[in-house]
Amino acid sequence: MNVTDSDSVAPDPASSSNAPGEPDWRLEVPEDHRRPVRLWLWSLAGMTLLTLIVGGITRLTQSGLSIVDWAPFMGVVPPLSEADWQEAFDAYRAFPEYLELRRGMTLDEFKFIYFWEYLHRMVARAIGFVFLVPFGYFLVRRYLTRPLLGRLLILFGLGAAQGAMGWFMVRSGLVDVPRVSHYRLAAHLSLAFVIFGYAVWLARDLALRPVRPAVSPDGARLLRRGLLWVGGLLAVQIVWGAFVAGLKAGFYYNTFPLMAGGILPPDFLRLEPALLNLVENPSAVQWMHRFLGTLLLAVAAGFFVKVRRSGAIDPPSRMLNGGLFGLLALQYVLGVITLLLAVPVSLGVAHQAAAMVLVGVWLVWVHHAWHLEEGTSAVQRTGERSTSAPVS
Repeated sequence: MNVTDSDSVAPDPASSSNAPGEPDWRLEVPEDHRRPVRLWLWSLAGMTLLTLIVGGITRLTQSGLSIVDWAPFMGVVPPLSEADWQEAFDAYRAFPEYLELRRGMTLDEFKFIYFWEYLHRMVARAIGFVFLVPFGYFLVRRYLTRPLLGRLLILFGLGAAQGAMGWFMVRSGLVDVPRVSHYRLAAHLSLAFVIFGYAVWLARDLALRPVRPAVSPDGARLLRRGLLWVGGLLAVQIVWGAFVAGLKAGFYYNTFPLMAGGILPPDFLRLEPALLNLVENPSAVQWMHRFLGTLLLAVAAGFFVKVRRSGAIDPPSRMLNGGLFGLLALQYVLGVITLLLAVPVSLGVAHQAAAMVLVGVWLVWVHHAWHLEEGTSAVQRTGERSTSAPVS
């Protein structure tokens, strides 16, 4: 994702991000300090996306339960000798996944699944390193004002919580059933999106320009309401996507648009009470994911058309409108192809990664829309000016 400073807006001295009458906290950070912090935040967002990709490969290769303990510091060192590998393998063989699903697995096969879970944990730990080292530098050099420091500590807390949530998820598959709880998987995935989104939002907060783009009050309402609808549906769809992943529901009914020849699968209501099917019955969960995806695309299409037809929308919003809808349409097609091909690893991972990119584009537009000047012309700001060099 490549975003320029010119996509952002100059802060209002009484910005909506502060209490009425308070100066905007971002103006307290000079541009030569904002730029490196901004690049750092984008790198954290990019590493979160990378962790999501490796996590997707780990899940689709059924490697997530290969490491049966959680050692945040000692676990950095993998097995190095044959004796170490045998010890790790013996530990794995004591748990339900081996006993019920993988009896007879060889040591070489175990090394393959161990690799992906180990890599997933190492990439996640690397995010902590990439956070802490620059954070310490910025702190010592006094780049961080108190409001910015508080926001960065929230980001660090979210990362720490994600590590604990990851182990909480894995533990659910090490007890009786050799499968992680799809509820915990959804929580783990959702928290990754929150971390990614918060890093993107902070990066956009720190990108300022001297002129606020203008839009009419009607245009502002159209953008904000439309983005809320699209964002709400996108969030719910991501959660149900996690349910699909956790229940392996993507391997059921690999046809589209019908399921076993009907709109609803024949076992849609096999659980009692009926609503339980929507979150625990793999067939119904897959149907729900299809339904939400189609609804999201329809709502996004309507929003796209309204923005295109409106004469009260600023040029950056028109560009983001086409980008967001185009990505949503591609994601829908990618989801259908992934389903029809019974979830190959490459497509399953691409579908998951594309969802995070979509969230990033949506957030950039939301940030832009919430900082528009409501009026008939752009308003020249008297605050600090910054350049419009690209930020990646």
